Amino acid sequence: MRYAVTAVSGQLGQEIARKLIELTDRSSVIGLARTPGNITDLGIEVRPGDYDKPDDLRSSLAGIDALVLVSGMAPPEDRIGQHRNVIEAAKAAGVRKIVYTSIQGPEDGTAFSPVVQSNRQTEADIRSSGLNWAIGRNGIYIEPDVQYIDSYRAKGEIANSAGNGKCGYTTRSELAHAYAALLTRDELNGQTFDLNGTPITQAQLTEYINAAYGIQLAYRSMSAEDYVADRTVELGNFIGPIIGGIYDGIRRGAYDTPGDYEAATGRPHQSWQDYFSSFSR
Repeated sequence: MRYAVTAVSGQLGQEIARKLIELTDRSSVIGLARTPGNITDLGIEVRPGDYDKPDDLRSSLAGIDALVLVSGMAPPEDRIGQHRNVIEAAKAAGVRKIVYTSIQGPEDGTAFSPVVQSNRQTEADIRSSGLNWAIGRNGIYIEPDVQYIDSYRAKGEIANSAGNGKCGYTTRSELAHAYAALLTRDELNGQTFDLNGTPITQAQLTEYINAAYGIQLAYRSMSAEDYVADRTVELGNFIGPIIGGIYDGIRRGAYDTPGDYEAATGRPHQSWQDYFSSFSR
């Protein structure tokens, strides 16, 4: 079997490729990237994988048995067509199976909903492709909260619009383990899995961070409008409302799911106590 992973220039794509290498061997794993020459540390063959270049995709997928399609980062109105380019190229190249990294989230009512809707359309396109398939729906990455620790320290608080809503966070490492399983285990074909850990509130997240770093942050709830404005100032008019929409979705309960992680992988998702205990103060 030869496996391919798209977007190996990104963090999730790289994590999945590394996990597949551990499960198989380097000769069995092919990476796809918009600029293959930029990928020098995976130790595998990397082929052209620009979602906007169907001819390159067909050539790059030659000889591939199963493919992980990592969801693109383009605006929702563009990514549907980009993902269709990958699906059609896979069919033309003789790929037998596609695994898609989709997302959880509210399908209407928030600024993030158009992104969720675009992912649902790709899910439908994959199900109707005639290929074998498996779909994961990612919880929210918890890593950005760790990366923001200096900012949180400076402000003395974590502030957003999630309120008391619970979020089934996950990590890229745990997702990579799940997607390697979805790709290599055919008994999981034809199924859709919510991939997340135990749902927690922002107050609980704050407690985990305080314990891990020996600090005393507080959690402050903001209105959805104020948080979108705050994120837009820092992140711009595209990403800012999307981040605000994610936290609005947490407040609405869209990420409060027990998940299907163990059904996909055969083991529980890493606990948040174990995750945060790995960080030194």
